[in-house]
Amino acid sequence: MTAESIATDEFEAHRARLIGLGYRMLGTRAEAEDLVQETYLRWHRTPRAEIRAPASWLSTTMARLCIDELRQRKSRAEVYVGPWLPEPMLTAPPEDEAEHSLALADDLSVAFLLLLERLAPEERAAFLLHDVFDAGYADIAASLGKSADAVRQIVSRARRRVADERPRFRPTRREQEELAARFQRAVVGRDEAALLALLSPAATLISDGGGKALAALRPIYGADKIVRFFMGVTKHTDPAQVDLRPCWINDAPSLVIIDDAGGVVTTFSLEVADGRIERLYAVRNPDKLARLGDGHSGKDSGVVRP
Repeated sequence: MTAESIATDEFEAHRARLIGLGYRMLGTRAEAEDLVQETYLRWHRTPRAEIRAPASWLSTTMARLCIDELRQRKSRAEVYVGPWLPEPMLTAPPEDEAEHSLALADDLSVAFLLLLERLAPEERAAFLLHDVFDAGYADIAASLGKSADAVRQIVSRARRRVADERPRFRPTRREQEELAARFQRAVVGRDEAALLALLSPAATLISDGGGKALAALRPIYGADKIVRFFMGVTKHTDPAQVDLRPCWINDAPSLVIIDDAGGVVTTFSLEVADGRIERLYAVRNPDKLARLGDGHSGKDSGVVRP
């Protein structure tokens, strides 16, 4: 084997982890894959003698590119129409009835990704690199141009914010799937009382149309308002014409609406707590759903685990 082919094989062994890092940093797989390709080019341009630890070099290089991308963007709040949600990713359901793992390395939940969005780019990168991707403080410091002590403090602050907002436990797979099935029946049947019973009184619905599909332009707060919203949008819908399928998206029980061509037009992900639906995340932006059509048919799961 040539030195180039050896370097390529070594890089490919880390590709999935790099995509996972990029997805958590940016919220979209397409952008993550673009920056993985740039990382690949830099990997081949860099003499091997300069790369002390390949896994760490690749992760910190990818993180640096993500930070640069985030800084070059205009604020999403200024250019994005309505609420922003990460691109949905199909994930495998839990393998047993035990509670879900709450390990950071396994967390692809929408709530966790939205929490990361609230961290500054360098804070997000330092936290993910250290606590999820096992990079050392010295390597992160070199990548960010900071001292190791400064990086340690950044990671510590971010860790506290994440710990304060992450759930202490999650319901079992059976509990969540049963709730999702009841939600599906209530929506299709336009059963107002059933919907109210399923939703936490303080439930929140966030829908992302990106200005390209009909969606609520602001979060909807409160079970009664959410129910009125569903009653309104399904008013002229024939239940027999709705292809609504269960799945798991970002580690949550979810439903996808499929059009006549087999494409996904809407996803609903449910965040469950204390036996009720606490948050609903609806993605209708077609740019974020194109990839999901293939994934739902089994061609590409889209999972981006580290």
